[in-house]
Amino acid sequence: MGNLTFVGISGSLRKASRNTGLLRCCAAHLPQNVSLEIADISALPFYNADIEKPAVVQRLIDQVSAADGLVLACPEYNYSLAPALKNALDWLSREPDLAPLTGKTACIVGAGGGMGTSRAQYHLRQVCVYLNLHVLNKPELFSNAFTPAFADNGDVQDEGLASQATALMQAMTDWTLRLK
Repeated sequence: MGNLTFVGISGSLRKASRNTGLLRCCAAHLPQNVSLEIADISALPFYNADIEKPAVVQRLIDQVSAADGLVLACPEYNYSLAPALKNALDWLSREPDLAPLTGKTACIVGAGGGMGTSRAQYHLRQVCVYLNLHVLNKPELFSNAFTPAFADNGDVQDEGLASQATALMQAMTDWTLRLK
């Protein structure tokens, strides 16, 4: 198996985000020869076609362009995906022919209320159709953010949830290799 690189994007900008904690957990449970870099989208301006593309946007485009796949951490705001995640995807989608995204694999994780971001993940899957991403269907990773599964800093501290992240990263690796 060759080396694979994934980029993680968290739709939560909070310092102690459970969604970013899920990305850190995924990064800690990767198969051999796979890496996951978490993109920082906190400084992205709202997408506006009237402004020149800022350097922070170009950095995100470069990260995603160089990656083999994406791990999207999707919080749920008002039964849909978080504006920060949507904004990052909007910036990426403005490149010619969806170049940073088209044909890449993706998987979705999420921590939120009682349904663990299931509604937001469904909406994100719809957005991914337009972005021409190949989203892994199974296994799914939904978690209630308001349980002892997470430490106060957002890190996953539950072995069951870490085991789910391990299975997801293995499936994502297999999916990416199959589609390459």
